[in-house]
Amino acid sequence: MRILVVEDEIKLANATKRALETQKYAVDVAYNGTDGFDMAIGEEYDLIILDLMLPGIDGIEFCKFLRSQGNHTPILMLTARGQVSDKVLGLDVGADDYVVKPFSFEELFARVRALIRRPKNTSDTTLKIQDLTLNPRSFKVARAGKIIELSTKEFSLLEYLLRNKNTVLSREKIVAHVWDYDADVLPSTVEVHMKHLRDKVDAPFDTQIIKTVRGRGYTIRMEK
Repeated sequence: MRILVVEDEIKLANATKRALETQKYAVDVAYNGTDGFDMAIGEEYDLIILDLMLPGIDGIEFCKFLRSQGNHTPILMLTARGQVSDKVLGLDVGADDYVVKPFSFEELFARVRALIRRPKNTSDTTLKIQDLTLNPRSFKVARAGKIIELSTKEFSLLEYLLRNKNTVLSREKIVAHVWDYDADVLPSTVEVHMKHLRDKVDAPFDTQIIKTVRGRGYTIRMEK
């Protein structure tokens, strides 16, 4: 899952990026509203964490402009203000939730998980298909009761496949959601990581659930 953090307090922005990366998210950072908006409309994100008070385009205008472009990426707004009117205004212009500074990272993680789940209408934390389960909170992956150890990128790949199961995902979409903007992704990068993932998730078992769709990409689906 890929997140954009738009925050002009550089220390807070970088600390938030590092904290989210411990939760296995790919994270990009913009330090002003103008750069953040350009990134939001030019790249694909699963969530935007947006400060209310920003140089360039402020958080309110950011939300208005983004929604007017037909972009419905979930937005979690950060604000140092505690007044109800500011929270209501943010929600009215298109934000999905808010966190008041100062906040704990545990609270931030919980709100991020809730917003990323929401578009899929998923009430259960655990993602599953057949005998494979993945828990985004504990980072535990198991198949047929056997724990599977995955690298950070392998875990992110599997989570993205599971959140979009039965959907063919192109290599471009996978890169856009699993790697951050500054990552040096070679043409073979997705194939290499996917092979390593399959070696752990599919190879030791009788049924293969990660499929290559020639010329289109990858999908995870149940056998019919």
